[in-house]
Amino acid sequence: MDLLDAHLIPAVDGVAFGLLLFVVAAGLSLAFGTAGVLNLSHGTLYAIGAYTGAELSDGTWGGLALGLAAGTAAACVAGAGLSAATAPLARRGHLAQALLTFGLALIGGDLLIQLFGADELPVRVPEALDSSVMLLGHRYPAYRLCFIVMAVLLAAFGTWVLTRTRMGAAVRAAADDPQMLAATGHNPRAVHTGVLAAAGALAGAAGVLGAPIIGPGPGTSENVLMLSLVVVVLGGLRSLWATFFAAVAVGEVQTLGVSLVPDLAPYLLFAAMAAVLVLRSRFAEPAAAHGPEGPAPDPVARLRGHLAGRLRGRPRGTPGTAEAAEASGTAEAPGTAGISGADRAAEAAGADRAGAAPRGYGNRVPKWIGRLPGGTAWRQAAPLLVLLVVLISLPALLDAYSISLAGSALALGLLAVSVTILTGYAGLPTLGQTAPFAVGAYATANLADAGWTVGPVQIVLSALAAAVFSAVVGPAVIRARGTTVLMITLAVGELTGAVVNQLKSVTGGADGLVGFPATQALWGGEGMLEESELYNYALVVAVVAVSVTLLVLRSPAGKLLTGTRGAEARMRASGHPVGRYLLVAHICAGALAGVGGSLMVTVQQYLSPADVGFEIAAFALLAVVIGGTTSVIGALLGAGLIVATRDWVAGSWPGHGPLLLGVLFVATVYVLPRGLAGLRGGNDGGNGRSPEAPVPEDRPPSAPAPNPAGKVSP
Repeated sequence: MDLLDAHLIPAVDGVAFGLLLFVVAAGLSLAFGTAGVLNLSHGTLYAIGAYTGAELSDGTWGGLALGLAAGTAAACVAGAGLSAATAPLARRGHLAQALLTFGLALIGGDLLIQLFGADELPVRVPEALDSSVMLLGHRYPAYRLCFIVMAVLLAAFGTWVLTRTRMGAAVRAAADDPQMLAATGHNPRAVHTGVLAAAGALAGAAGVLGAPIIGPGPGTSENVLMLSLVVVVLGGLRSLWATFFAAVAVGEVQTLGVSLVPDLAPYLLFAAMAAVLVLRSRFAEPAAAHGPEGPAPDPVARLRGHLAGRLRGRPRGTPGTAEAAEASGTAEAPGTAGISGADRAAEAAGADRAGAAPRGYGNRVPKWIGRLPGGTAWRQAAPLLVLLVVLISLPALLDAYSISLAGSALALGLLAVSVTILTGYAGLPTLGQTAPFAVGAYATANLADAGWTVGPVQIVLSALAAAVFSAVVGPAVIRARGTTVLMITLAVGELTGAVVNQLKSVTGGADGLVGFPATQALWGGEGMLEESELYNYALVVAVVAVSVTLLVLRSPAGKLLTGTRGAEARMRASGHPVGRYLLVAHICAGALAGVGGSLMVTVQQYLSPADVGFEIAAFALLAVVIGGTTSVIGALLGAGLIVATRDWVAGSWPGHGPLLLGVLFVATVYVLPRGLAGLRGGNDGGNGRSPEAPVPEDRPPSAPAPNPAGKVSP
């Protein structure tokens, strides 16, 4: 009883905080589960209501009612606008939606600061609620008890609307069978808009009512969004009551958990989120034996094909050869004799054999290039050579500050290339690649502090540390697909961020690390201090890392990875260990991210948690989308564009960096649906693949990815 009495107030606070998260998460769950929109601007909708309610609050019941009405209406209108903004992306999957809504969140956050200021606003509640009441012998704020009652009533009302009314039936039908809904005379598009408007209204109402609990200020929207995502993952998308109890659990961890187990509390939420997602992906219903590719092949036709192959003198091989492909029902096209099953699977995903022109390029290749010895190789290497010449000449053209920014862009570019490997080649869209990036960065900083200042040693050890980290977390990632991968990697990234903030002896905590010795380019050299020296070092390391990456991606190993992404069911049927391929890709991408983190520390000479946070992960994913999801060169260019926008262009308009980045996010999603590589007729200049195929959405692990036309890949 003494223990209960001591922690009574934190426990009740946890209920109030959890119910606030429930109101927000109910709208996020509605938008994602019913409208199919992964809305990363949902926290901004909360902030709209919070700022509006705080501005109109005057300590009277009329001010509270006016603020509630205005904040709810403003967020409702913003939600309806979000419906119009995401409508053109309906066929492009959740990755484009996530980037668009994150860009809108950056824009909205900047505009709110311009309107209401950067300081946290005070909130005045009616005098009757601005008091305390006795609760089991303790004084407790009356407003929070009132909020608990209102949130419970809202949960009951929402459940009744969704389960007992015609409106709720239409909403459920829009999620389960929109064609049937249209056949009944309802407009699915109108229902979609109404759902997002209702989700915005819930977020706005939560912002107004929750402003006295979580006041509007910088960082509020991001914090609310992250916690709401945890609630949605834990509670699922089908039941408001499940969301309700998940929200209460999250609230208790955030308040009661801090008082009971303060050392573990920062990790519990995202660890639970990752565990739930991994378990769901593990127990996902696997595809049928032959998947959606059709029935089993005719045994007679299979035997005839097998004998025809033997008569042509083709030797029997390991899984992945022609016989294995025939065993899985893969018909051999004329003129493809001798092509391995891995190559054929890779071509099914849009990749051609080495030395052949990429599909879809057609007659756009100049004939004189084709007549040159190795003409295809020259055409594919030309963009790399041009980019290299430009990068080498930068120190002679830019000032010291701009050169430093160019070095930072190279570090972010390596992070973006690692995201390209996972997103574009392995089909694992990631929001957590900053985790191995952080491991590499902090490894280099601590090595330098311990006296290990030789650059190659720092690079190798940082890459090794990041690779080990990726090997540990890889099994939790590689089985999931689509949006589940985004959420798992987000949880991994946030857990890493929590460790960074808590492990002060290694990371410096929120203060970061600074003052460690400068890096030496080679053994026996002097520490690099000049911006031009640091840039040249970063350029050499980046060139070597990118060259190795391109060689691997264009090798048979790269073709196997490409085939895994585009024809996973066929690769599995051919006997390929798909899980092993994905794990190796995850480890290699992690090592490359670790190299990028090491470069960032060397160039910047300081390290803070903001350098490895969620925002950097979103920037890296945007860089990949800017360049084209399978373009290594495009990822580097995208990283350069982001750094230039964030640090150089924004310097001429102080305080508006998030606004400019948000505009870049939105413009990229709309204007460059296939990235910069798509402007070149489908060739990325680095891998011979078309970037047209979308990132696969949620599907059983062995199910093939849909092609751009929405049909199963052949």
